[in-house]
Amino acid sequence: MTLMDFDLGTWHNLMYVIGEVTVIFILGVLLASFVLVVISLYSIKKGHLYFPRLIKAGIVFLEGFMKAFFRLLGLEDKEMLTFFIKIHNTMNANAFSRVPLSERAVFVPQCLRSAKCPAHLTPEGLKCVNCGQCTVGEARSLLEKLGYRIFIIPGSSFIKRMVKKYHPKAIIGVGCLTEVKEGIDMADKIGLIAMGVVTLKEGCVETLVSWQDIYDVAMLGLDPASVPEDLHALAG
Repeated sequence: MTLMDFDLGTWHNLMYVIGEVTVIFILGVLLASFVLVVISLYSIKKGHLYFPRLIKAGIVFLEGFMKAFFRLLGLEDKEMLTFFIKIHNTMNANAFSRVPLSERAVFVPQCLRSAKCPAHLTPEGLKCVNCGQCTVGEARSLLEKLGYRIFIIPGSSFIKRMVKKYHPKAIIGVGCLTEVKEGIDMADKIGLIAMGVVTLKEGCVETLVSWQDIYDVAMLGLDPASVPEDLHALAG
């Protein structure tokens, strides 16, 4: 046997081992993704989150495979994104509740305002003038009374800019399904605690949101005794 024969044999054996390991790895990833999808679907059916930490880890590392299985099993993208956001909110709720109000911020999309809104765009988003033509002004006042910094923004670039300027540790992001999911992913990457609230109606003009859903998130971690009298109704 020559040295060349030995080297070729060793190389072939190495390639064979690498091939086997790769196949095993891919099968393992597919199996793990399938198991996580089954748990997720069962959670959706029962309306209760099972093994949320495991599912969140799967979303982080195996999201592409999980999405493929979801589609294969007939789950619509809307249902899938809704579930992913619910998982993130569930996992972030405790951490969010521990952040002081002075270090929290709320970002709402400008599409919630009236089509006749007189507010002007500034470097920090729209400056509401409380004209009464939509519900944004009242909600902004209530949230600011709680101690939140609220931004009415036209796009995600404003979120990055305001986070860089004011350094909040936790945010509530409001938007359509895709926007909220992308915002949560962005927040995770920069170490920001994020809670998402999805609008009831999608579009670019006069969309709708459940302000009560936003208030419920905003009240997380607050001592009822510290809430102003006229805001106690929101705690329910």
